[in-house]
Amino acid sequence: MARAAVMCGMALLAACAGTAGPESLAQRPASQRVSLDQVAPDFRTLAGWTDDDHAQAVPAVQRTCGWVKGQPPGRALGPLRAAGTTDDWRSICAAARDLPAGDPEAARRFFETFFTPVALGTGQDGLFTGYYEIELRGSWTRTDRYTVPLYRMPPRGKRGLPTRARITDGALKGKGLELMWVDDAVDAFFLEIQGSGRVRMTDGSLVGLGYAGQNGHGYYPIGRHIIDRGDATPEQMSLQLIRSWLKAHPGEAKRVMDLNPSYVFFKPRADGGPRGARNMELTPGRSLAVDPEHIPLGVPLWLEVREAPVPGGAINRLVLAQDTGGAIKGPVRGDLYWGHGAEAEDGAGVMKARGRYTMLSPRNLSIETAQRR
Repeated sequence: MARAAVMCGMALLAACAGTAGPESLAQRPASQRVSLDQVAPDFRTLAGWTDDDHAQAVPAVQRTCGWVKGQPPGRALGPLRAAGTTDDWRSICAAARDLPAGDPEAARRFFETFFTPVALGTGQDGLFTGYYEIELRGSWTRTDRYTVPLYRMPPRGKRGLPTRARITDGALKGKGLELMWVDDAVDAFFLEIQGSGRVRMTDGSLVGLGYAGQNGHGYYPIGRHIIDRGDATPEQMSLQLIRSWLKAHPGEAKRVMDLNPSYVFFKPRADGGPRGARNMELTPGRSLAVDPEHIPLGVPLWLEVREAPVPGGAINRLVLAQDTGGAIKGPVRGDLYWGHGAEAEDGAGVMKARGRYTMLSPRNLSIETAQRR
């Protein structure tokens, strides 16, 4: 999604950037949890560490390792020294490659053996939202039903690219940039919000679309407009509320969507699921969009949030920093990928949780290096 989501569920209000069903958001049954004395000492302070199914995070680690494999020796993963370099990750990736699939205990021991928790920042809380992969209905040709074009990335001229309003008014019409047509302008708008998705075509095929670029104009959150006109409060704001408002005001929907001058272009996606930063395939419930100015892409993070749209309201689990977002800014800010489908949309669209994360640093780094972050 590369970010993928240039915005996100609540992000329509806050300007941020999707399917993890209940199974990918669940914790381990009590009968399968280990006792703390079986856990590496430096992991015992992570709330909920023994409850997580760490095996669910292994595919995400292996995708980080796919990126590491193609990088030169000594390349840093990101801005924090504690994330290490590609050299520090070689042994980690060799061990991850040999892990048995679906074995929570082997996975937990792997993380405790090869990583150590490193606190980030001063322990302050931040905002955590969610995103998902939307599904639309489409046609390869324009018909009476399928009238809304999805465009390929145009070449940039000296004057730049037109605004959303000009594009939806036909500025790119007839230039051979139409990728396909869909039957709902609001769905097309939300496809841009999520940054990638899938389209069910009239011939029955399912086509994946990925982020190809953006028109270069700034993003305006239309949720703010809905609040300013008195139709919702900030506390009520969600992806679902914005969608419902647009559907309930068909005469105003285009004008309001066009208040956001930013416009996203798409390209057909290769086999596999949606991809985030560094072309890493996203793992539902385990991939997190972060600000790469503060969090190195590819690293494991122990996520602790409350007031999330899950039973009990708490998410304590291992995730990987594998995506970015236009509104995912700051040292404690995240956007959790929920996957695709109705449950993912429902959860991602209302997620406005508070919490923090702890980075897992390669244990083979020197303590001095890790402490310098």
